[in-house]
Formats: sequence, C-alpha cells, structure tokens
Amino acid sequence: MVLRNKDYGPNTTAIHAGETPDAETGASVPPLHMSSTFVTDRVAGFSAHDLKESSGFLYGRWGNPTVGMLERKISALEKTEDCLCLASGMAAATAIFLTFLSAGDHAVVSDVSYAGVAELARDTLPRLGIAVSLVDMSDPEAVAASLQDNTKLVHCESPVNPIGRLTDLALIAQLAHGSGALVSCDATFASPIGQRSKELGVDLIMHSVTKYIGGHGDAIGGAVAGTAELIGKIRAESAIHHGAIMSPFNAWLIARGASTLPIRMKTHQQNALQVAEWLESRNTVTKVIYPGLKSHPQYELAQRQMTNMSGMISFQVGDAKTGTGVAQNMIDHLDVIHYAVSLGHHRSLVFWMETAGLMETSFRLEGKSLESYRQFAGDGVFRLSVGLEDTEDLVADLAKVL
Repeated sequence: MVLRNKDYGPNTTAIHAGETPDAETGASVPPLHMSSTFVTDRVAGFSAHDLKESSGFLYGRWGNPTVGMLERKISALEKTEDCLCLASGMAAATAIFLTFLSAGDHAVVSDVSYAGVAELARDTLPRLGIAVSLVDMSDPEAVAASLQDNTKLVHCESPVNPIGRLTDLALIAQLAHGSGALVSCDATFASPIGQRSKELGVDLIMHSVTKYIGGHGDAIGGAVAGTAELIGKIRAESAIHHGAIMSPFNAWLIARGASTLPIRMKTHQQNALQVAEWLESRNTVTKVIYPGLKSHPQYELAQRQMTNMSGMISFQVGDAKTGTGVAQNMIDHLDVIHYAVSLGHHRSLVFWMETAGLMETSFRLEGKSLESYRQFAGDGVFRLSVGLEDTEDLVADLAKVL
C-alpha cells in the first residue's frame, strides 16, 4: 500500500507519505534499518556513481531505506520531486553552497541568517575563491544591485534567525532567476506547513529538521528539497563525497515527529500569538517581533506569504545590561520554559542574543545593514520558541521574570 494521491491534505501527507507497511511482517510502523551494508543479488560496480535507480541498497553512505522514507515524506510535504537528508542543518547549507559554487563564482547571501551559515558565507567561501555579497534580503533593490554575471546562487532565509525579518521570496526569486541564478531558502523557522516555498519560486528548500520537522529535540538532521535534477547533484557531491549523511536512527525519530507536524504547527501558532500579545502588554517589554502581530513591520507580507506564523517570537527588554539581567533571572526562576538554544521543539525554549556579541562573531554588519538589524533587535533580543504547553502556564512562567 502506497500513498498514490499527491493531493492529500497536509495531515494525511505527514502521516503516510514515504511509508508503506513492512513487506515481510506487515508492520504498520516503518522499520528501522541500521545496517551499514546490504547483501546484493547482482554484480555491481564499487562506486556510488555506478548506482542506478533500480540498483537497490548497497552501502549506508550511498542510501538507506529509513533515511529514504524520511526524504520521501519531506519531499511530499514540500511538494517537490526529491529531497536529500543530511547530518544537520549546517550540513544541508554546506551541501548547497559546495555543490553549486566553485572558485570564481559569486553568491548573494542573506546578511542575517543562522549563525553557522553566516560564518560559512563570510569566512569559508571566500577562502575557497567564492565571492560573496551579504545583502539585506528585505531590500529588493539591494539584492538586484548585488547580482553579477557570475552569480550562481542567491541564498535567502525567511523568517530570518533570530530577528524574524521576512524576505519577499517571490520577488527575490524573480530577480535571481532573471540573472540565471538558483534560489535557495532556509525555511526552518516557517516549516513546510508555514510557507509554500516551491510555489514562491525557491529552487532549493533547506531545513534544519532538528527543529520543527523533528519537533521533539531528540535528533539532529538537515534536509534539502527540490527537483530531482538538483537534488541528484547534491546527493552525488555532498552525501557521497563529503559524507555528511543522516543516521538512520535519527531519520526514524524525525519521521515520527514529522507525522504530527501539521497538528503541532497549529498549536505553535495559536500559543505564540497569545504569548506575543501578552508580551506586548508588558511595560517591561519594549518591542515584540512576531509575523502574526499587526505590529510586525512586514505584517502584510507575512499574510501574503506565510500559511502558518510559526512559534518563533523575538522580543526586547531595553538595553544590553537589562537583557543580561533578565536572562540570568530566567535561568534562576523559569520552571516551564527552558533557558536553552535551539527551537521548534514541543517544549518552549528561550535564549538571550545580544546584538554586540553577534556583530563581533557571526554577522559583522555595518552601516545600513546594521541599522536594519537594530530596527528589529535593538541592543539584543530574547528568541522565544513557543512550544505546545498550556498558554496560561507559559504566561505565568514569563510573568515571574518580566
């Protein structure tokens, strides 16, 4: 039994896509295949490049049934032809950059993005002879001005981590495609439920599946979804040559989490909106950034582009000294919300992110770019990933420290 109708709803797709009852036992739950090698009944070449679609499984780095099941599920959720799962979100981002960029090429990259991606773009790519323009993706004129004859990739993130600024993906995709460049987007904050990235023109949709897709904070992984041709290139380059493959056990855990993604995202959004509205009512909170609030500077874009506003809130409490004090107060007194990094899990997480520190390490913004960042973040923000707890308990927990 397979899911034949590609137009099933999101809940049905999340539960059934990529899965079939086990052929040998009839088990309804997909089995976990931990084997590193597979017995073959035919003579095969000793290279992954000899593999064909009909070759079956030979070696765990080249392909695994459990990982393949998760890849089909994410591909179905994103409505793409194919998907590749990798060891982490950073492995997924690196796979995109190192597959489609070579020495002499140029990339346009969001000037605010996940810290590891920001540092990769600023430090590693130039060392490899790849030119990078770091651009505020909320400014289409700046993006257009940065495009060059040798631009091969435009990498977006929406909403951006940690400040919740949005990118008009359809417009940026139009600009990039007009110059012959591919468009990739880190859609981790939105999840496949919150943003129809393919419909908006994104060629390569990237996720840290550690976050919303897995949803339970117990497995690390990354994914890139797109056309069969593009994903095939990444699979040959990154999975085979770079070796950053996903563990089958992590794939099994993440697939189990992905089955409830649409239901979880509804609650994440519902809880986050209530918490965001409460935060706006507090005198000790000076600014709240959440795309579901009318006060968000890109609220109209959020309504047009996002199908779920997610559970990610950024908020300010004043200057850096005040923020540091509140952070310590959270560490000492929060009971329900965990003071910890990461996001998108069933439990709520909060972390203080000071602007000065991020500018020294990851972002290093100046001038107009720094001004744009500070419009959202000021001296620093608390990044709050609102989980699935009862909202009244989350508000009561926050009320002790704000």
